[in-house]
Amino acid sequence: QVHMVESGGGLVQAGGSLRLSCVAPGRTESAYVMGWFRQAPGKDREFVAATTWGDDSTYYGDDVKGRFTISRDITKSTVYLQMNSLKPEDTAVYYCGESHVKGSPYAYEYFNWGQGTQVTVSS
Repeated sequence: QVHMVESGGGLVQAGGSLRLSCVAPGRTESAYVMGWFRQAPGKDREFVAATTWGDDSTYYGDDVKGRFTISRDITKSTVYLQMNSLKPEDTAVYYCGESHVKGSPYAYEYFNWGQGTQVTVSS
């Protein structure tokens, strides 16, 4: 079982930007969906965005639409999350995972989660 590897988190001021990366080494061939989720202390894991390797479809959670952009580089087996206009409420650990379900916003439908990367937005 191969897990994703996230990076790119950090501390940023409100209104700033960060770009997260998720490398999928030896990704599951049938799992054509990659998703980003986030989890703040004491809260459930929340859907952020997802994309598909095949047709580049994209899906977003309501809280991030218009501010975050998900993209993928098939040649590098990497999915990116460009986060702009960050808010303090975006503070969380960000995780990526694989899924068989296109556009799924449910964490239980994802697997091979990475260790996460911390994003902290100061006010």
